[in-house]
Amino acid sequence: MKRKLGQLESQLLAFAQMRKSRTLASGDLRETLHLTAKQERELFSRMARGGLIARVRQGLYLVPARLPLGGAWSPNEPEALNALMRDAQGRYQICGPNTFNMYGFDEQVPVRVYAYNNRISGERKIGAVEITLIKVSDARLGDTTVVSASDGEQAVYSSRVRTLVDAVYDWSRFNGIPRGYQWIQSELKAGRVSAAELVACTLRYGDMGTIRRMGALLEKQGVEKSLLRKLERALTPTSGPIPWIPSRAKRGLVDKRWGVVMNEGK
Repeated sequence: MKRKLGQLESQLLAFAQMRKSRTLASGDLRETLHLTAKQERELFSRMARGGLIARVRQGLYLVPARLPLGGAWSPNEPEALNALMRDAQGRYQICGPNTFNMYGFDEQVPVRVYAYNNRISGERKIGAVEITLIKVSDARLGDTTVVSASDGEQAVYSSRVRTLVDAVYDWSRFNGIPRGYQWIQSELKAGRVSAAELVACTLRYGDMGTIRRMGALLEKQGVEKSLLRKLERALTPTSGPIPWIPSRAKRGLVDKRWGVVMNEGK
């Protein structure tokens, strides 16, 4: 862990502050600090290893807003994700386990950030921040809320309703079924979301499986028939029913309206 800034390290941080830029790229320092390409590369690498800056990708680094007072620095989650997506010129929204915790559905605090986005797929690490990037089409981005961190950095999160829909839609990735059903029931009962909001979000961002499962769930909750008909009209013919709980054996009564095998407790 680096404790004392050398002259070049101090100059790099001062230069970033002067430019009012949180990122520096290969080539930015050569003229100002009179460095060769090799010297610049070694400076970036040395500072990243010392925890003074964070590597976003090869040739691009995130710099702290203020000079660190000794010790290592790492960006927070919004800083890291915003830097990565600005560079990729993409859109994102934090989702899954992060929003499950944010809205109080799950008490477990995720150790990494999960984000739908329209540019990158895979794992990234920026400083101490570990990110799982889930690439989706532009059409699957939306229904979001913007949250400001204590330092003013803003991050885009899936909305409460969208989070509930994605618990059903992306059940295998986020372990969202059957617990997502319980969350939806509780949120409806408490009035924090409405059946109309769930139907609209399901039709816009769900797939056929999501529509079938959401229809069966909302019918069990006794929602308005007109809302159920909206979901029903979006269904396409199917050769066979799908399981209510995908991880369990496909045995049980079949809800013919929705094409779902109600395999609770099986």
